[in-house]
Amino acid sequence: MEKLKNVLLAIVFTFSIGIVASQDVKADITRFPNGLSSFGVPVLPGIGGNIFADVNVYWVDSTDANASTGADGSIDTPFSTIDAAVGQCVANQGDVILVKPGHIETVTAAGGLDLDIAGITIIGIGQGSLRPTVRLSTVATADVDVDAANITIVNLLFEARFADITAGIDVNAADFKMLNCETRDIDAGGEFITVIQTDANANRMLIDGYTHIGTSTPSGGNEASPLAVIALTGGDDIIIKNFNIYGDFDLSAIMATITICTRLNIEGGKGSYIWTENATDSAISVNASTGRMGPNITAILQDNAANITEAFQGASMYFISPLPVVNAAGEQTATTTNITLSTDA
Repeated sequence: MEKLKNVLLAIVFTFSIGIVASQDVKADITRFPNGLSSFGVPVLPGIGGNIFADVNVYWVDSTDANASTGADGSIDTPFSTIDAAVGQCVANQGDVILVKPGHIETVTAAGGLDLDIAGITIIGIGQGSLRPTVRLSTVATADVDVDAANITIVNLLFEARFADITAGIDVNAADFKMLNCETRDIDAGGEFITVIQTDANANRMLIDGYTHIGTSTPSGGNEASPLAVIALTGGDDIIIKNFNIYGDFDLSAIMATITICTRLNIEGGKGSYIWTENATDSAISVNASTGRMGPNITAILQDNAANITEAFQGASMYFISPLPVVNAAGEQTATTTNITLSTDA
């Protein structure tokens, strides 16, 4: 029986589908710590290491008739909210929350979903619109707080369902990982002013495989335009890579303009894109932060007045070519770097 439990848990992690798994599973190593792909498409991204024994596995499904916040979190009687499942986890044990396709969680207050148990992993099951969805609604301050270290979230969709959501995901702890997630403005009346906001405690944050679908103009009667998608306020060794960002950003899609970051890495992977409809024409602005930017990040700008020095700003950063810049007129920068090439060794 114990071996059967091990096999079932490995299948869940490998294929991210609803395979029966019990709580308090004594799990062997999954053998896929770095993820798994099928025909080049990621099935499961790496979640940061092997899964060992004494891991609690909890299920969440708001669509299940047996679901409640007081359930036991089994596959037959899942929790109705991620927040309830988090409350049952044990810190630094590697506990896992599996969220079923179609789950909807509405956050209506500041810290309405508080990820405050260290070392947990939350995995959304499903593709496209079937992915588990967290909706930020009712007040502008509604947000998801990351208040404990070593938390990973995988394959979740976050939606702004209220005008001018101030900061949808507030990261206040180290070693946070956000893998293959998506955020969206909802034209019917929802918009993020800032999507991901960090403080100086967010050391070694990793954002990988991220998509943001914004609006070209403030929607639903909103008075303010978005400021940024990722706003960094300090932090060391942060990595942002493999992203596709669209919107109208008054400041910059990715920014660190208040408190500098140290060894910040913004990487394009095989190809990352920032499309801004705002006349500021700023894709990434990190001022005096140190680190590297590029290669393979394309900035798509509104007009033809800007160049690479306006699209990518970071006086103390290393710029790694190519960093293409194109605009609505179909023009492209003649060079793919703002670094003057030299023959010096």
